[in-house]
Amino acid sequence: MRPHREQHLVARIGWLRAAVLGANDGIVSTASLILGVAASGAGRPALLVAGVAGLVAGAMSMAAGEYVSVSSQSDTERADLARERQELATTPEAELAELTAIYVGRGVDPATARTVAEQMMAHDALEAHARDELHITEMTTARPVVAALTSAATFTAGAALPLLLAALLPMRWMAAGEAAGSILFLALLGALGAITGGAKPLKPVIRVVFWGALAMALTAGIGRLVGTSV
Repeated sequence: MRPHREQHLVARIGWLRAAVLGANDGIVSTASLILGVAASGAGRPALLVAGVAGLVAGAMSMAAGEYVSVSSQSDTERADLARERQELATTPEAELAELTAIYVGRGVDPATARTVAEQMMAHDALEAHARDELHITEMTTARPVVAALTSAATFTAGAALPLLLAALLPMRWMAAGEAAGSILFLALLGALGAITGGAKPLKPVIRVVFWGALAMALTAGIGRLVGTSV
């Protein structure tokens, strides 16, 4: 009999979330910035300066934000693990009872739950409590540097797309072309993220396109308002 091998997509959640967030933010923020400046009546040089500045600032902001937020999660995980390690050293029977109760709550009969808890703690007590009590696993463990680099890289990739449109499109088509191209990029991103995560693409595509288009429309409206009043 061949071994039954499963490949669950939930293992991709950590990096996929950071990647989709970074690329989406890169497209939306840079396209919105370019559209807002274009709506004010500015020329191509101003659009490119605004776009490049938005790309650099956004990539650094995403990296710093991800690093700080995920580092906070990592600090909390380490503190919880240290507390759990101390409790295992000082009150092992109470920890055994706690782990047993967790398994009973999941539907295991008390005798079997006690046996399983004893075996799990004999193998690796801290790992058992980290997984079953604290819900800290290899897939969910915070990785600040990975999250920061992923967000910065994907933001840069996303922001480069509307910036490229700003560099290549004729000025008379700038607003319409930038909006249409960026919405297309968002739709492709939504579909790619959904497929990578094993989900149906329709709802993710509608979601990213709706909010991206709304952000671009609002920014363009403000740019037009400011441009006509200055």
